[in-house]
Amino acid sequence: MIKRRFSRLASLTAAAAISLTLFAGCGNSPEVLPDPGASVTQEAPAQTGDAQSAQTQEAAQETDPADAPSETPADSQPAEDALDPAADLLQGEVIIPEGYDKYEMRGLTPTELIAEMKTGFNMGNALDAFDGAGLSAETSWGNPKTTKEMVDAICAAGFNLIRIPVTFAGHMGPAPDYTVEEEWMDRVQEVVDYCLDDGMYVLLDSHHEESWRIPDEEHIDAVNAQNTALWTQIAQRFADYGDHLVFDGLNEPRVKGGVNEWSGGTAENRACLISMNQGFVDAVRATGGKNEQRLLLVTSYASSANIQCIGNITVPDDPYMGISIHAYAPYDFCYESESSVRKWTGGRNYELDTLFSQLKGNLVNKGIPVILTEYGAVNKQNNDEEVAKWVTYYLTCAKEAGIPCVWWDNGVSTGNGELFGIFNRRKLTWSRPAIVKAIMDVYD
Repeated sequence: MIKRRFSRLASLTAAAAISLTLFAGCGNSPEVLPDPGASVTQEAPAQTGDAQSAQTQEAAQETDPADAPSETPADSQPAEDALDPAADLLQGEVIIPEGYDKYEMRGLTPTELIAEMKTGFNMGNALDAFDGAGLSAETSWGNPKTTKEMVDAICAAGFNLIRIPVTFAGHMGPAPDYTVEEEWMDRVQEVVDYCLDDGMYVLLDSHHEESWRIPDEEHIDAVNAQNTALWTQIAQRFADYGDHLVFDGLNEPRVKGGVNEWSGGTAENRACLISMNQGFVDAVRATGGKNEQRLLLVTSYASSANIQCIGNITVPDDPYMGISIHAYAPYDFCYESESSVRKWTGGRNYELDTLFSQLKGNLVNKGIPVILTEYGAVNKQNNDEEVAKWVTYYLTCAKEAGIPCVWWDNGVSTGNGELFGIFNRRKLTWSRPAIVKAIMDVYD
């Protein structure tokens, strides 16, 4: 094993040069705070069960407004946690497996590869931010620029899987080539390398593309042309990389404001999603070489774990496939910031039992491996101990089902709004260490 100690002192020196700004957002939230007094509306990501999630301010209202919680304002700040001993307990070493080569494609099956993934972290609201031009987009939602020191700290805490959400929409040229800006692709590759150089598994995710990636008959031909162009370029750029790099093709694909937006859409929408998933796979495989064996993740409508969604997934006929699903469950505990549900007594464990039973029965037991690429619970009046109890049961179920889970971190853990942050990216400390410890305890 190759060990490299993570030095928080050196990392803090680098982080000190990063100015503090305010920000807000979540898995599908394009809004930020332009100044300390600003407030925004935010959109909720896919969830489980029959609950519907909130929409962004640019999306139309649902057919039945009662199906979705109201949008909540956010006035959130980056965590100002002290450099306390509890957080330091989670600092460790970056341990790289002996013989690891980030360019090696080992010929593992999807199930074998996913079995090597332990637990994961989303570097959210960074490369998926889209309110700036060029490279400035990365920090346009208030998070600092992603650094190697951040990745080292995440890896040293015990996460061996990292998801990198990236929005390409504002960085692509016109049809028919849809050429991605060279500097943007270079930056994406730089961050991917940060992670792979630590021996981590990387999920490279095309995120926030709902403005053009619309699954309906009116748009599907143009969507497939652009999606093919995008994933062809991504696959070509990473053609030499090994099996630690996984492509996560479609994030929460849906018609924004459409019928049953978070619970399966319409028959037309689902048919178009089949075409989009297949187009993504075909584009990557057509580039040949190592991309012929790369693990590719397709998804359900809106990436939802709703039974109507996972029960209607059509998986491309390909030997290297997996499924990406999002599950903030139960939703009122995990996501609704204004909800009074803050304690986890275990009386609702059955809801998690049902979630993982359905994922196993519909997918895993049929030889289709699953990664829960987004999950998490917001900070409600500092209820970290309650979240720790919830995450222990959640991940215990997931581990027994053979499903790795990737915590959604948007960098925000104090204030109001969607407080999913557990890692302070400026101080390189864990702002909610009890939760991180609970996550690691499940796998230790």
